[in-house]
Amino acid sequence: MKDKKHDSVAILGSGESGMGAALLANAKGLSVFLSDSGAIDDNKKQRLTENNIPFEENGHSIDELLKYDEIIKSPGIPEKVAVIKALRAADKYIISEIEFASRYTNAKLVAITGSNGKTTTTLLTYHLLKSAGLNVGMAGNIGNSLASLILEADYDIIVLELSSFQLDGMYEFKADTSLLLNITPDHLDRYNYDINQYADSKLRITQNQEANEQFIFNIDDKLIEEKMANTDIGTQKTGFSLRSVIGSGACQMGRKLSFHTEKMDFSIPIREIPLIGKHNLYNTMAAVLVAIKYGVKKSQILAGLKSFKNAPHRLEYVGTIDGVTFINDSKATNVDSVYYALEGMDRNVIWIAGGVNKGNDYSVLKDLVNEKVSALVCLGTDNKHLLDAFCDDIEIIHVTHNMSECIDTALKIANPGDVVLLSPACASFDLFNNYEHRGDEFKRVVLDLKKKFKSVKTLVI
Repeated sequence: MKDKKHDSVAILGSGESGMGAALLANAKGLSVFLSDSGAIDDNKKQRLTENNIPFEENGHSIDELLKYDEIIKSPGIPEKVAVIKALRAADKYIISEIEFASRYTNAKLVAITGSNGKTTTTLLTYHLLKSAGLNVGMAGNIGNSLASLILEADYDIIVLELSSFQLDGMYEFKADTSLLLNITPDHLDRYNYDINQYADSKLRITQNQEANEQFIFNIDDKLIEEKMANTDIGTQKTGFSLRSVIGSGACQMGRKLSFHTEKMDFSIPIREIPLIGKHNLYNTMAAVLVAIKYGVKKSQILAGLKSFKNAPHRLEYVGTIDGVTFINDSKATNVDSVYYALEGMDRNVIWIAGGVNKGNDYSVLKDLVNEKVSALVCLGTDNKHLLDAFCDDIEIIHVTHNMSECIDTALKIANPGDVVLLSPACASFDLFNNYEHRGDEFKRVVLDLKKKFKSVKTLVI
């Protein structure tokens, strides 16, 4: 166990990470105070009260927060808000829940980040290790806090999905295995619209690693390559690539993914990879390299790949209506994710996109759109950015303002054999609570429509 440095902590935010940190800190005998700018759920307040943890809601009391040695900040709170500025001015030590919780485990930590694919890779990595019989847990940006996981049980290995916001608050954290999938523009509003600042945040995943530990990275990513050329990473480096044949790591060779490490040398036919799209070949190579490091056998890896089911809203097959296939990729909130989704389609696409624009540069999609997309159905309160970007590339464009109208429109213009792909390239907050809500609504409307079509056909027969 790593030594803790402080006897008291104040926690900002009552979400998953905040509650987990509060309960772990309390269990470890620290003086704890939780503060939330909004209302705290009644069930959470009951848990805090039962554990004698003082709290406040609907605002932050700076004078009270300053009494505590260390501040644990929710990753959703940006640096520019008043409470953070005040705490920084007072020279308070502000960290993430991951940084704090990692002090209280002896598990080997597998840290996974990237602009895209990190949830799929985290889930697949965990599944490969778990199905091979290893004592492994999973936490982080994927939904449950590391602090809560540590309170529940002891693990030999913990697989962590880490966002850049979590990494920004990590200083002494050290991964046994760090994994960087890609770096593409995302969340730039939190990084002064500077891609290099965002990239530096992602590279923090390697900090403090030593020579006997491992960094797994995407050789094909130009920004990773540029950053590594100017960054001293003092650990074992293992690459993966779809473009180059490499001597140590993973690469594509014909219709197979080949793995070459000190522990194992074997290939997997691409047809046996259950996930759609080129980007998921990258995710698979990364996850398998981790599995190999922790001693998972080839037969176990192959069995694990076959039994794996991805998280919802990531190129998720929903159903087929009159020969038209509907795919939910609501998690694709940036241009790079949409690029990979379109690249993985082998049929004509009716593309559903739109929402809150994140400063997208749509030019990288032009060639794929011209090749694969016959119609665009915009879904959002402001679709001007999409109309301006694709009015010269797509002959059929419709503007819709709710999910039912959107699906009805897509089905009317689709032909049997087409794919209706929800891959929005935008945040969801104009019409939906989050990308999950958007994806769930897509699935609900499609499945309801499928039932109606089935009922009509039954009556006709």
